[in-house]
Amino acid sequence: MPAEAKVEATAAHARQPASPPLTERQEARRRRILHASAQLASRGGFDAVQMREVAESSQVALGTLYRYFPSKVHLLVATMQDQLEHLHGTLGKKPPTGDTAAERVTESLMRAFRALQREPHLADAMVRALTFADRSVSPEVDQVSRQTTAIILDATGLENPTPEQLSAVRVIEHTWHSALITWLSGRASIAQVKIDIETVCRLIDLTTPGEPGGHK
Repeated sequence: MPAEAKVEATAAHARQPASPPLTERQEARRRRILHASAQLASRGGFDAVQMREVAESSQVALGTLYRYFPSKVHLLVATMQDQLEHLHGTLGKKPPTGDTAAERVTESLMRAFRALQREPHLADAMVRALTFADRSVSPEVDQVSRQTTAIILDATGLENPTPEQLSAVRVIEHTWHSALITWLSGRASIAQVKIDIETVCRLIDLTTPGEPGGHK
């Protein structure tokens, strides 16, 4: 989709060599694994996701599971990317309706936040995995970042974002993830999260000609 193409074209991180595309059977197996991971995390959080139980729930051999995901952290970060992809699709079916780019981005991110809020154990497990991720998990972490950025860019409606606008998008992405962490740790209320998201999303209007407060 357009936003994802823009993210690919402007991503700052070096890309890993592309893996061969999965066959239909392999993709179905991967979907079962991710579904099992999400189900276990929803019930008991990070500690409930045990690789042997994931393998049993998804009806794959334990060795096969490790070929797809070398560790629980790899698996849960991939689960977060999968959840965000689903949210992105939902937002595409019912796009935000705000008058300004900032309002639309705020609406999209708060809808995504509330979807995660409905599954707090799952959200906590995925965020903990992101926190624990080392360099070996960089491809999966990059996928989470690209998916979040795609959600933001789609909400802005920008066809050809400038470097300044892309910088604003990155700051918004970082703030959204930080707000998720502070809410999960009990250090911020939903109301405070919304205020923070609304505040940082104004950066989009400040860097967009024609929007209130934007460059002339």
